Amino acid sequence: MRGFLTRFRGHILVFLAVLGPGFITAVVDNDSGGIYTYSQAGARWGYLPLWTLLPITVALIVTQEMCSRMGAVTGKGLSDLIREEFGLRVTFFIMILLVFLNLTNIMAEFAGVATSLDLFGVSKFISVPVVAVLVWFVAVKGNYESVEKIFLFACVIYIAYVIAGFLVKPDWKQAMIYSVRPKLMLNSGYIAMLIGMVGTTIAPWMQFYLQAAVVEKGITASEYKESRIEVIVGCFMTSVIAFFIIVACAGAYRDHPTDIQSAKEAALALKPFGEYTFLLFSAGLLNASVFAACILPLSTAYSVCEGMGFESGVNRRWREAPIFYWLYTLLIVVGAGIVLLPRFSMVQMILLSQVLNGMLLPVILIYMLLLINRKNLMGEWINPRAYNVVTWATVVIVIGMTLALTGITIRNPQ
Repeated sequence: MRGFLTRFRGHILVFLAVLGPGFITAVVDNDSGGIYTYSQAGARWGYLPLWTLLPITVALIVTQEMCSRMGAVTGKGLSDLIREEFGLRVTFFIMILLVFLNLTNIMAEFAGVATSLDLFGVSKFISVPVVAVLVWFVAVKGNYESVEKIFLFACVIYIAYVIAGFLVKPDWKQAMIYSVRPKLMLNSGYIAMLIGMVGTTIAPWMQFYLQAAVVEKGITASEYKESRIEVIVGCFMTSVIAFFIIVACAGAYRDHPTDIQSAKEAALALKPFGEYTFLLFSAGLLNASVFAACILPLSTAYSVCEGMGFESGVNRRWREAPIFYWLYTLLIVVGAGIVLLPRFSMVQMILLSQVLNGMLLPVILIYMLLLINRKNLMGEWINPRAYNVVTWATVVIVIGMTLALTGITIRNPQ
């Protein structure tokens, strides 16, 4: 018995030591774009989209675990491996697409900051610059350990959405039924919503950030088992949060389904269910926006610098990794600056960025599959057959939905 307790304690200590990259990466995916996408899904389609969360969670766990395993075994980031195995030209093309997509996502995060604090009467001309400086300061003046602690604390605040979901008092019976009853419709709005949900839950940037964070934290193959558990826990928490956001908005709009124009509109719709419901949803939106506004520029800077062979990482000083910090700074300045432009609507960009994430995802997953199945690279840690099946199925399904959306849009452009 004593031996069992000793081993159990050892596993717990290792788990706590590796806690961070997988958990943070999964949870932060519920950013302002994700919250808007889930809010829109619940407000427009009610409980109907809930069935997608189960297969999305399985795909999320598999893809995140693959990145964590590659990082622990190879000691290299994903963009670094793509450059080494497929060449600089392919890497450069992927990095260009990733920077463009992530920039739209960063704009969405600062739009989320503006939206959430506007609910409390704070102008975006105050909130956005202040948060931009705060976000920049966290990474530039901190190190990996201090930054990770801040991010882990931010993860806890997501519990606000769970509480808000209960306060709305939704139809739990309907929610449970639609959680396991798949339904597909040849409707461009519905298909775009499905692609957006995949894109916001399994975003391309996540794969690059997670693997880079695993490498920078120094997690090795010997700690892989505990790291895998951490990834799975983070993925489940992500889906639980998404579930309660959809349920809360489905309950709020149960009598008048509508296409909401922002997460602010969703928060205001919760006011009749109590001031605490409104405050919790709004606080969750602010936390998610600030959290992701930190992570996304970091992820982009990590990916580009690794892919192009530059030094990167918050453990390095500015003079040691100037390209990393200048790119990080530029993304924050541009992302925040565009949000401050007068009459610049972010709603369509937020939704578009999530759909584009879903469209780019198959490309990233294909390269991941090619890499992780190379025995000369991964040795005994190559992918199990079940993981290959799930990932290839995800690739085929997302491509199929994208083609269906394109076909429907061409036939019915209105």
